[in-house]
Amino acid sequence: MNNKHLFSLCVLAGALLSAGPSHAEEQHTYLSGFTSKVNQGFFNTTTGWIEIPKNVVNISHDQNIFVGFTWGLLRGTAHAVSRTVVGVAELITSPIPTDDYISPPYVWDRFSEDTRYFGVHYPGFWTTYGPLDDGDDD
Repeated sequence: MNNKHLFSLCVLAGALLSAGPSHAEEQHTYLSGFTSKVNQGFFNTTTGWIEIPKNVVNISHDQNIFVGFTWGLLRGTAHAVSRTVVGVAELITSPIPTDDYISPPYVWDRFSEDTRYFGVHYPGFWTTYGPLDDGDDD
């Protein structure tokens, strides 16, 4: 096989591999679920600490700065530990297809929304829903 044919073969293979699905529906395969869960687990484990400033900012915005720096710090620390533990659980259980453990899936998604675990919303925490969430689980 000469270089011209090899180059043509590489270009054709690259074009075929880079083409996405032809329909707009999102395909949920085992591999896409696995990689999504691994990504969520890795990023939730490493960025769980961002829950602390997130809760301080959100509670300060909803209430006042004193409540934000007291209750927001306590609640943010609890959510940071919880998000990190959930991230480890997602990494461990990534080969097993399950529903999401945490909503929003990443700490930076819907930053103004409170974090919920296992689709349950606990009342009494000065809850704010972000612009993309109406409070119903998907």
